[in-house]
Amino acid sequence: MSSSTAPSAARLWSVDEHLDDILATVEPLDPIELQLPDAQGCVLVEDVTVPVALPPFDNSSMDGYAVRVADVAGASEEFPAVLTVIGDVAAGAGGLPTVGPGEAARIMTGAPLPPGAEAVVPVEWTDGGTGGGAATGMRAASAAPEGAAGEVRVHRPVEARAHVRDRGSDVQAGELALEAGTVLGPPQIGLLAAIGRGTVRVRPRPRVVVISTGTELVQPGEELGEGKIYDSNSFQLAAAARDAGALAYRVGAVTDDAEALRAAIEDQLIRADLLVTTGGVSVGAYDVVKEALTADGEVDFRKLAMQPGKPQGFGTIGPDHTPLLALPGNPVSSYVSFELFVRPAIRALMGVEDLHRPRVRAVLKADGALSSPAGRRQFLRGRYDAESGSVTPVGGASSHLIAALAHADALLVLPEDTTSLEPGEELDVVLLG
Repeated sequence: MSSSTAPSAARLWSVDEHLDDILATVEPLDPIELQLPDAQGCVLVEDVTVPVALPPFDNSSMDGYAVRVADVAGASEEFPAVLTVIGDVAAGAGGLPTVGPGEAARIMTGAPLPPGAEAVVPVEWTDGGTGGGAATGMRAASAAPEGAAGEVRVHRPVEARAHVRDRGSDVQAGELALEAGTVLGPPQIGLLAAIGRGTVRVRPRPRVVVISTGTELVQPGEELGEGKIYDSNSFQLAAAARDAGALAYRVGAVTDDAEALRAAIEDQLIRADLLVTTGGVSVGAYDVVKEALTADGEVDFRKLAMQPGKPQGFGTIGPDHTPLLALPGNPVSSYVSFELFVRPAIRALMGVEDLHRPRVRAVLKADGALSSPAGRRQFLRGRYDAESGSVTPVGGASSHLIAALAHADALLVLPEDTTSLEPGEELDVVLLG
């Protein structure tokens, strides 16, 4: 492990100072070429132009008959236009028949408009070739009662280009399909496939390894012995990393042993763009993360002017100077710290412009005033009501109340200079969902 961060003085860091230090160190990952299925969630690093028009040919938007407009002019139920059916045109068909005067071609949705045809008559406007009343649908040629030939009676006229999707009506060749900086979701992946791109150049999703520490931790599903608790942090933070856009790898709880933790971290470096530890960062006798990572000065452990989440650690480790964020062990402290510091770091690795959760101003809705320690930025859990523009606290200020956190969708932000906030007053709210 290499030294990259000098130990900080025993001072109180602000939330903003700590975050600025992290973001000044974390750089976007180098771009790579990925197959489309692997590029989902990644950020595009190049403008993508359209090589071929979409759709690439005039095609039918309905099941029906491709016709010449003059042949069906004045057609009605009483006096239908009778046309000779010269063949079928299916989606993907080649060798198209030419529609001449008095002729029609059966055509399926998405099939190319054959030469000579000027419009498509929906099958419901015809007898479907049966000689009866209005047809209700169209079957494949092999199952059609009239086969691929015969006559069809058309009961309504159509205008030129009716029910025809024009070539290039979606996008024209040479147009900008997607611009650099776009996060590739399902619609963007679909567009890339539609214009024939099998691969795309993107910044990959960051690989985030989450390691929880503590001899007291037991994995869910195992028996809970005396003095033990279930490891919730690694599951919560791995889920939060995936939610932020990362590929998350969860490491089962490491016991309170510095050498074991160092070995675990070194084992994980090969697959990590970012390491996150939880627990062992305070001033207790078994603060294993601090013990394991301060020997060579790799990670700087700090006290922040915030509640919850006062003890924090940050540095870079290993030959590739992989960023490591050491978070507190209490579940709420850990999650709040993730939202404030780890999520922006993940977004910075991805290369996106929008690093932070949205913030809004909201009116406090509570039974009484909220108190906050002087000089600390406090983050309380709450539920935000967009319709009324209000926010209601959920649970108390204690950092172990994970049940309340599960029912919250926002963080209430009480600034350092605010010691009390009355119901009806406004405050900043971080939206989590």
